[in-house]
Amino acid sequence: MTIRLPRLTALSAAVLIVAGCDLGPDYHRPPLDIPAAYRATPQSATAAWPAADWWRGFHSQELNALIEQARARNFDIAAAIARVRQADAQVRIAGAPLLPDFSGTGNANWQHEGLGTGSSSRFGLSGGGGGGSNASIDFHTYSAGLNASYELDFWGRNLAARQSAVASAVFSRFDQQTVALTVVTGVANTWFTALSLADRLGVARQNLRDAEQTLAVIRGRLEAGTANALDVAQQEALVDGERALIPNFISQMEQQVIALGILVGEPPERITVTPGTLTALDLPPVASGLPSELLARRPDVAGAEAQLIAQNFNIKVARAAFFPSVSLTGSAGYQASALNHLITPGGALASVAAGLTLPLFDGGTLRGQLDQAKGRYDELLADYRKAVVQAFTDVDTALTAWRYASEQERLQRIAVEAATRAATIARAQLGAGTVDITTVLTAETTQFNDEDTLVQVRLARVQALLNLYKALGGGWVEADQPVQEQFPGLKPGIVPGGVALPVGGNVE
Repeated sequence: MTIRLPRLTALSAAVLIVAGCDLGPDYHRPPLDIPAAYRATPQSATAAWPAADWWRGFHSQELNALIEQARARNFDIAAAIARVRQADAQVRIAGAPLLPDFSGTGNANWQHEGLGTGSSSRFGLSGGGGGGSNASIDFHTYSAGLNASYELDFWGRNLAARQSAVASAVFSRFDQQTVALTVVTGVANTWFTALSLADRLGVARQNLRDAEQTLAVIRGRLEAGTANALDVAQQEALVDGERALIPNFISQMEQQVIALGILVGEPPERITVTPGTLTALDLPPVASGLPSELLARRPDVAGAEAQLIAQNFNIKVARAAFFPSVSLTGSAGYQASALNHLITPGGALASVAAGLTLPLFDGGTLRGQLDQAKGRYDELLADYRKAVVQAFTDVDTALTAWRYASEQERLQRIAVEAATRAATIARAQLGAGTVDITTVLTAETTQFNDEDTLVQVRLARVQALLNLYKALGGGWVEADQPVQEQFPGLKPGIVPGGVALPVGGNVE
């Protein structure tokens, strides 16, 4: 012991010196080019954000019920919650090397030997020969022990691995919220599309009735001799064409209702809602907020940054692999030839050992793993910056669509009013015999097209509002939670915000 002590002391000193090595810089948010205002709104625009239950602003009981059912039973949301649990389990797995490992052992052995003058045999077998005497001996051995092992995390590799797992678990929560937002907006969009198709079906049926009335008038004039067969045939063609549109609208509407099934987690046979009309919806006003605050309101952006943080720790893990690993092992126990003498001072056994593993030549494996980790970080950095720019793009796109769809709807209403007046006048003059059938056909076709277009423009306006809610994060916001609670060991202030999740559990 007096000879090995100086060597052990020297090794310890070397370890303590190298322990000060830096495995890499801590994570800092990359510099971002954030605009002062959105392209689609002036800088003086009101800054406001959607509420967490923003869909209730449409005042549709059917929509509220569908969304609540989807939030509770949607398969994609359930899968995302399961991924959160998996990520939490991975945190526990990654954190296990930071703690010692203990295992217990126990053995009981029995051996029987038969002894004779002519031969000897184990397990009670003996040779016969010569009439010699036979004897046997039984051996009993009992042992119990406790083993312990621990890897000293001098370089912080195991801690970095756990922090990477924690960041991945945080990402899984952001991903869960992104999935939930996608599902909710998907339900709303499907429902609004079904309502618009119900409106288009109503327009087609009303125009069919108007065209049939006009056809009756023309047939009456034919009988009176003031119209010809061509006039009747032209109006019949219009009636037949409008009648042929009705099955298509019904089919599309039914398909949208059927599509609600997979979103709310039900077979389509159980979807009993009946579409109403888009005109009965309230369109709640919403402002765009501020670009500088958008990053904390989009779960997909927060998730992209969480992946970047996790990979930053993975680089530290790859760097730590270049340094030696030191492990301590120990065992203690008892061994005796009789069970009642097992736990006695004379039967005690103990051993302690320390091991050091240092990579000398690996053919470039460790360098390749480090370069791979750095390359993955650069890839995720590009993905993160893309997510930020995509967030601004989504908001500007939705704002632009909302603005011009609102203006188009206003102008289209004017067009519908004018077309309705023209068709009414044309039918009246046709009855009086002052215009021909061509004038009526043109007026009715224009009225139908303008009314159908109005429904589609109204849907585009509602969808633009829906896309704006989604672009603004749907009311989601990161909680104001200390960063150390998310990433233990990190310096304060290097990661913004916190984790806000109603389901999925917490990172342990």
